[in-house]
Amino acid sequence: MRILVVDAFDSFVYILRQYLMSAGVRPVMVRSGDIAAGDVRAMRPDGVLLGPGPGHPAESGHVELVRALSAEVPIFGVCLGHQAIGMSFGATVVPARRLMHGKTSRIAHDGLGLFAGMVDCFQAARYHSLVVVEDTVPACLEVTARSVDDGYVMGLRHRELPVESVQFHPESVCTEDGMRMIGNFVASCAAFPSWGVPARQDRLGAA
Repeated sequence: MRILVVDAFDSFVYILRQYLMSAGVRPVMVRSGDIAAGDVRAMRPDGVLLGPGPGHPAESGHVELVRALSAEVPIFGVCLGHQAIGMSFGATVVPARRLMHGKTSRIAHDGLGLFAGMVDCFQAARYHSLVVVEDTVPACLEVTARSVDDGYVMGLRHRELPVESVQFHPESVCTEDGMRMIGNFVASCAAFPSWGVPARQDRLGAA
């Protein structure tokens, strides 16, 4: 299985790559801005991970990929990727009330999708200064997780398309059971008929 990892110039993406490898995936790394939707279609990955990074999601190149590919392949957004997914479907992204770089929060979630098998409320590491405004989240997206301390949106899931995201960093050592979330994403990639190819569980671990 191959998952395309879009690097938005953040060192955390290499830990995400390592987590994917531990889950039996062959990650393919590309820099944001260096790849277009047509390039992704030519590569035909089993999934796309939109990595974290500095700056505003509108300038990351992530938004264009989500809008072009969200019906064709599973997409997982982390931090900046989460904000880009929100923006792609019409949500507003604004500065948070306080910077959350290197901070931890308890995360309440719905127990589905990325959160399947997670404990009801877990600790996660946050490294962000922007947030998705919950009141602007469109009907096509559902809020799947919130931070207990400040009530911000910490997870989004599209109601019909294979798109999901988290604001926090599952790959951080300060996030509890982050590997489970990566594994849940990998399983969703194996189950989805990307590029019109029927879903096959034996794709997991295949090149």
